[in-house]
Amino acid sequence: MATIRDNMPPFDLAQPAGVGDALDLLARHRSEAWVLAGGLDSLDWFKDRIKRPKVVVDLSQIKELRGVRVRDGGLEIGAMTTLSEVAGHEAVRERYALLAKAAASAASPQIRNQGTLGGNVSQDVQCWYYRGGWTCYRAGGNTCYADTPVGMNREHAIFDAERCVAVNPSDTAPALIALDARMVVQNADGTREVAAQDYFIGPSHDITRMTVLAPGDLLTSVRIPAAFAGADFYFEKVRDRQVWDFPLVNVAAAFILSGALIERARLAANAVAAHPLRLARVEQAVAGKPRDQATAELAGELAVAGARPLRHNGYKVPLLRNLVKRAIRGQEEPWT
Repeated sequence: MATIRDNMPPFDLAQPAGVGDALDLLARHRSEAWVLAGGLDSLDWFKDRIKRPKVVVDLSQIKELRGVRVRDGGLEIGAMTTLSEVAGHEAVRERYALLAKAAASAASPQIRNQGTLGGNVSQDVQCWYYRGGWTCYRAGGNTCYADTPVGMNREHAIFDAERCVAVNPSDTAPALIALDARMVVQNADGTREVAAQDYFIGPSHDITRMTVLAPGDLLTSVRIPAAFAGADFYFEKVRDRQVWDFPLVNVAAAFILSGALIERARLAANAVAAHPLRLARVEQAVAGKPRDQATAELAGELAVAGARPLRHNGYKVPLLRNLVKRAIRGQEEPWT
């Protein structure tokens, strides 16, 4: 099916000055509203005429959604804080370098200057069938075109594929899961916090959504607790090109060490399933063990247990295995 690229469908543009006004608009228009953060992904949807909202709620004028603030010994980051601001903020770099590096690895400098943390964790899948207007399961049809004998699925899922095999493409999402972050979601009825690992959902829960955000909901900030502040971190992203590209696989890890032993660990991977994948079995297995080759081998095998690659993405199995092994050994390259 050919993608139609012409003028955007018409919509009303609202630019609320505060969170309250934005929530009122979202409550009033529900599924007919579209939340605009940095706008980079949104404009592609509009130009291709795949998404046709009646009202676009632009958050760019809401100052309270921007910035990094100290809170309860940890940090709270506004959802509209740009990826460049997250990557360059002194407190993030000093205490949560994992998130700083993940944010710095996303896209290109120009995109990071515009793209936001909230947008990066809430973006939709990059599957070209879905984005090209094909009537796949995620788009309301009854076929996954990527999961067929002739489907192109090099970038798709090796875990938790149910009807849809597209993956979550975020770089900051696994870092936030490894840091045990909490996502602050507001709507007209109030405020709730959702654990980062529960913020993302797969097709078995709702094939039309990537996150728990429902019509009327707004992600307003991300709270990072003090528990992993200053921990030993690891982040690595493998992609086709070293700038702009989405991950083929990325891995984020945080380690609390006791001498030469791993006291506690949090690991997550992305671009291997429809949602960022917390590697809980790996975490349990490495607790109390040294960061040596034997532990790395054990962790790598556990990380890929149950993987079911498609025709063209079998390379993701050894890739994930090796990234987890590198995380355990701490073979991270220095960065600035």
